[in-house]
Amino acid sequence: MLTTIEMLLFPIFAVAMIALAIRGFGRMYRIVARGQGPDRMLWNQLPRRIWAGIAALFSQGHILRNRTFSSLFHYGIAFGFIFYVIVNGVDVLEGYLPSDYHYWSAEYNYWWGNLYRLLADLLTISVLVGMVYFLVRRFLAKDRVLTVRDNVLFDARARNGGIARDSLIVGIFIIVHIGSRYLGAATAVALTEPDTWQPFATGLASVFSGLSTETLTTMWHVFWWLALGSILLFLPYFPYTKHAHLFIGPLNFMTRPNRGALGAMNPLNFDDETNEKFGVVSLNDLSQTQILDAFACIMCNRCQEACPAYNTGKELSPAAIEINKRYHIKHNFAALADGDTEVLGIPMLDYALSESALWACTSCGACSAVCPVGNEPMMDILDIRRSKVLMDDSYPHELATAFQGMERRGNPWGATDSRMEWARPLHFAVPTVDENPDFEYLFWVGCAGAFDPDAQKVAQSVATILHEAGISFAVLGDQETCTGDSARRAGNEYLFFEMASANIETMNAYKVNERKVVTSCPHCLTAIGTEYKALGGDFTVFHHTQMISDLIGRGKLTMDLDNQLQHVTFHDPCYLGRHNSIYDDPREALAQAGLTLLEMDRNKRDSFCCGAGGAQMWKEEEHGSEAVSVNRFDEAVRTGAETLAVGCPFCAVMMRDANSERGNVVQVKDVAQLVAERLEKRELSELPLAGD
Repeated sequence: MLTTIEMLLFPIFAVAMIALAIRGFGRMYRIVARGQGPDRMLWNQLPRRIWAGIAALFSQGHILRNRTFSSLFHYGIAFGFIFYVIVNGVDVLEGYLPSDYHYWSAEYNYWWGNLYRLLADLLTISVLVGMVYFLVRRFLAKDRVLTVRDNVLFDARARNGGIARDSLIVGIFIIVHIGSRYLGAATAVALTEPDTWQPFATGLASVFSGLSTETLTTMWHVFWWLALGSILLFLPYFPYTKHAHLFIGPLNFMTRPNRGALGAMNPLNFDDETNEKFGVVSLNDLSQTQILDAFACIMCNRCQEACPAYNTGKELSPAAIEINKRYHIKHNFAALADGDTEVLGIPMLDYALSESALWACTSCGACSAVCPVGNEPMMDILDIRRSKVLMDDSYPHELATAFQGMERRGNPWGATDSRMEWARPLHFAVPTVDENPDFEYLFWVGCAGAFDPDAQKVAQSVATILHEAGISFAVLGDQETCTGDSARRAGNEYLFFEMASANIETMNAYKVNERKVVTSCPHCLTAIGTEYKALGGDFTVFHHTQMISDLIGRGKLTMDLDNQLQHVTFHDPCYLGRHNSIYDDPREALAQAGLTLLEMDRNKRDSFCCGAGGAQMWKEEEHGSEAVSVNRFDEAVRTGAETLAVGCPFCAVMMRDANSERGNVVQVKDVAQLVAERLEKRELSELPLAGD
């Protein structure tokens, strides 16, 4: 129990520190509120969002998926700090209440008191051990994953020791706070008797044997003040440190937009004539939850570690984007909070990322998928691209050809042929929606399937599978145009809007919203199935691997399994896997076709990009140490598989190019081609398959 003077001093000190903390958190709130909203903060569906925050808090954003060893130590620290909310409250009561009221103390054999003391004892040690591990990892082992390459735009203050200094300050605080509480608990045991429910505190208490009661009592008071005083002293610093992620992370998950797919983008309102600005230039152009990303960032570089652009030497680091935003905010805290227009107007391309980094992003979604605090740096990039294209008319010159092709010919190739040319070699007629108005499935062929010679063979395989399964299907034929996905990822939102609106009008006219759509392109899957909804197009869309797996499973297709067994490895397309969480269907389709799958090290959620997404298909790759496609292709070759299976026309192009560069060491085929080759058909010889 505290002395009278201590009881008077503690609340004065607490009120002063809390007032300073409230000032800092108030500024943090005002900075976030400068962002676009308030609808972007998305306080609708509050019960679900609260649950999302709680789940993120206790799962730590599923941090265990990567860096397993370090994540285990992080769990120990996180759970310790969560429980210490209770511990600190109890310790305050211990200072003010007579010992007769300490129902959680060892003198009282209440089960909840015993459980409380055991958890406090174990979690105290887990925090201390975890903190020592992370300090050793950063300052002695100097783990390279915590660094950012020199060619990346990175805040000089962060690069020159700012992050390390912040980590050291927080590390010292945690050791002082938790260590003092541990010493205080051991001193309390030494003043009374050994406590089996506090094994570590009891073990340390033996060190204090022989000390007088007066000395032990003085020590308890010192440790009480160090434990609780340190956390009060730290509170005002919280808004300025990356360790605010402790509570901002769960809040970030709570306010994260509802996206039908990982990278689905919000539409811009082109009908609002008062809107004179499109896209993002400066910090306050971001949505509120995107600004919150900067406060949530733990600076762990997991996103950077997963980024295909960074891994192949480009100037892009998604971690650097969030860290640069955070340091820009940190060193302009008061000005941003007070609405200083000069500071608010500083372009993000001046401090957050370079022009080269802006156009290096493949929009693969790896950064968003791996982030344990729910950050989405990819969305910042795509929003800045919108401003560059729509407001500045500035973009890589190669994209102009694709834009013009989509505008004038309805496809990024600028092809003028009929969209039905791919179907001519088939031994059966492929009906259009006018010829088969009662179709069950609309086969969305896509621009690649219509015009790219290799992708045409995939379209033929899909149509063959539908035909052999007896499925009533139809195509739009020349009424189909590009979905506009590449235009949207490249920043040309208006072109996407025009193309999407035209497609939606056509599809609704044929009541496609009452049928099903199947496509062999994951980018079309995302655009039509998810992003068209915001523009009035509500369609049920399946990837062809989903349809194939289902048809074989229902006995609609019979496979010829007498073919020699073949080893394949499957490359998960980013827009099929991470963006839409479709992982099992392509693998099931391959297995049902009698193929033996050899997995790459990076697969499913952790799959590495082919390098074509984010409109990279239509431009030269940014300068780096190697091509993204070659990096991925080499990984496929290391599995020893004879065939690299794909499920996306863009992935197929990139993997074939890499295969050619490496001397055509494997064959690259779509899942549909591999399945079609193994169908038991009446007229197998008449069907044009891969290699014909």
